[in-house]
Amino acid sequence: MVARYLRAELDSLLLQLLRDLEELEAKRAALNARVEGWLSLSKARCAMGAKSVGPLQYASHMEPQLHVSGTQTPEDVGPHKAVLHRRKGLTRAPEPDRSPAPQDPLNWFRILAPHSLQQAQASFREGLQLAADMASLQIRIDWGRSQLQGLQEKLKFIKPAIIFPRVSLLIC
Repeated sequence: MVARYLRAELDSLLLQLLRDLEELEAKRAALNARVEGWLSLSKARCAMGAKSVGPLQYASHMEPQLHVSGTQTPEDVGPHKAVLHRRKGLTRAPEPDRSPAPQDPLNWFRILAPHSLQQAQASFREGLQLAADMASLQIRIDWGRSQLQGLQEKLKFIKPAIIFPRVSLLIC
């Protein structure tokens, strides 16, 4: 009875692990196909000039628009649970002598940024979301593997007791 329950749990865990591996492979393929962001950035450099798109146009004080939050339990991690979160705003009082940094980094380059630069920004944001989803899936896969190994060990321990019930009673 216990062995049947463990086998059913082992089967469901194995199916979930295989689904997660398939999803991870699909996300890896999608991330590898995201080269258009680099191509769009190159187009913007070509259209605006090589010195117009580069580190010299960065703001002196930058605030990240996205941050990664870590979770402690693998059950909380999944594709339905977003790992990337938008910042709500400044957590401390702004200093009065500094001008606030623009929210959109495209404004650092020009008010009317080229379309290729906007495409590059969107592509990099999507790539960042894919990378975060892949990291979440990898954590879930590692957790699933450890659970699978634990269930296999339990099943190995229970099998001899089922095959030789009299011997196990004599040993105890």
